[in-house]
Amino acid sequence: MAERGAPHLWAMRAAYVGLSLLVLFAHLIPLETMPRRLAGPDLLVIFTFAWALRRPDYVPAVAIAGVMLLADLLLQRPPGLWAALVLIAAEWLKAHDRRLSAGTFVEEWLSVAVLVLVISLLYRLVLGVLIVAPGTLFLAVMQFAMTVIFYPVAALLTHLLFGVRRIAPGEYDPMGRRS
Repeated sequence: MAERGAPHLWAMRAAYVGLSLLVLFAHLIPLETMPRRLAGPDLLVIFTFAWALRRPDYVPAVAIAGVMLLADLLLQRPPGLWAALVLIAAEWLKAHDRRLSAGTFVEEWLSVAVLVLVISLLYRLVLGVLIVAPGTLFLAVMQFAMTVIFYPVAALLTHLLFGVRRIAPGEYDPMGRRS
């Protein structure tokens, strides 16, 4: 019952923002002097989706938009495009969290994979329409594959390190909805 309080809710929201800032900081550290040949997973997206599916109240839309817009600015992407796509996808996941939580983890994983594919394709499509160089297709496909492969790891880490778990059947979320 203690975890239902407002201080815990705000602490978990701060933990999401802190985790996102830590991921951004690690991404910006110049560890390599040569350009990368391999693309890693988009950790911000998979952590956001994992948190949005397990506890939608921990990741409000304002936090997602702020974190993703900051990432766009720091990573020198077109400001707001990737942030908007991730926000729309995360809100779709939040709206369908009851249906996805009733299924297996494989169903959750597949739905996240489809969403990552859709937002990646839309991102490249919009960049192509605006005549902005979207980067090589090989790196985009590799980043998609790595993001999908690493989603279970992110889901496990959010559960083990932060205690972000799904609301059990019969529990109430902070909005008063019964799961």
